[in-house]
Amino acid sequence: MMVAPLTEHRKQARLMGSAFEFVTVTEASDPEDHIGTAIAEVRRMEALLTEFSDTSQTAQLNRAAGIHAVEVDPEVYAILHRSREIARLTQGAFDITAGVLKKLYDFRNKPATLPSRAAIDAALQRVGWDKIVLTAPGQVYLSMPGMHVGFGAIGKGYAADKVKNVLQQKGIRSGVINASGDLTAWGTRPDGTPWKVGIADPNAPDRVIAWIPVHQASVATSGNYEQYFELNGVRYSHNIDPKTGLPVQGIKSATVVSPSAELSDALATAITVMGPSVGVHFINQLPNTHCLIIDDQNRLHTSRHLSITLNSAT
Repeated sequence: MMVAPLTEHRKQARLMGSAFEFVTVTEASDPEDHIGTAIAEVRRMEALLTEFSDTSQTAQLNRAAGIHAVEVDPEVYAILHRSREIARLTQGAFDITAGVLKKLYDFRNKPATLPSRAAIDAALQRVGWDKIVLTAPGQVYLSMPGMHVGFGAIGKGYAADKVKNVLQQKGIRSGVINASGDLTAWGTRPDGTPWKVGIADPNAPDRVIAWIPVHQASVATSGNYEQYFELNGVRYSHNIDPKTGLPVQGIKSATVVSPSAELSDALATAITVMGPSVGVHFINQLPNTHCLIIDDQNRLHTSRHLSITLNSAT
C-alpha cells in the first residue's frame, strides 16, 4: 500500500500584537490547509480578550472594577478560573492582575527611572488574583476599584491551544502553532522527524544555543532580553513580581514544556519571578512538565528528564 506524500504549509500573520506562524501538514492531494480558519479563530479570541478595545470583555471587566459584577462568555469565565488556579498553584508568582504594576514602568524611554516606593505600594493595593471574584456561573467581579486584568502572560498560549483544537477537528493530523514563541505542536514533520524548538541565546537572540524536540507538547519562553531597562549597571526585566511590585532579576530566559501552551505560557512567567532554584524545584513537582532556565550569569538550569540538544556551535 502506497503512502500518500505529505506537504508542509506555512503562513505568518500579525495577530494579538505579535507574530504568529501557522504550519499544517496535509496530503499533497489535499489543497485545503485550513490556515485561514486558524487565523479567523485567533482574531475571534483577540476581539474577546484584548485590553485595547473598549468593546472587549476584558475592557468591560476593568471598567466595572469595584462597581459591579460583569456577565462574561463561558470561554472568558473559564480562562479567568484557570488563571486563578495557576496563580494559587504558583503562590502568586503568576497573576493576571499585575498590569497596574507594569504601568508604573517605561521600558522604552531613556534615561530610565524607577517609580517611587509610595507609587508601588499604592498599585499593590489593586493587585491580587484572590481579588477576582467569580460571583456566579458566568459572572465576574473585580473587587477593588482601579483593578486591571490582562491576559498578556497567558492569552497567546491559550490561542495556540484553541487553534490546534480547531485544526485537529478539521482533520489536520500534524502541525505547529507558534504564537511569538508560545508554541504547540502535534504529529510529525512530513519526513516523520519530530518538530524541534530552538532556544535563543539571550545575549545574541538570533543564535540558537539548544534544541528541544516537541512531540504532542507545548513550549513557551519568557525572557528579559527583548524588553528591559538598565539603571546604575543593573538590568531590570519587563516581568514584574506581583508580590513586591519590582522587576525580577536573576533570569535572562525561562522556557517551559508542558502538555498545554496556555500552561507553558503562564508557568514561564511564574518561574521567571520565582528564580532559578525555586523555579526548577517547582517544575519538578509537576507531571509531564519541564523547564530550561538561563540565569543572569549565562548558566543553564534544567528540570529532571528534559531532553535537549546543545548547539555544537555554542
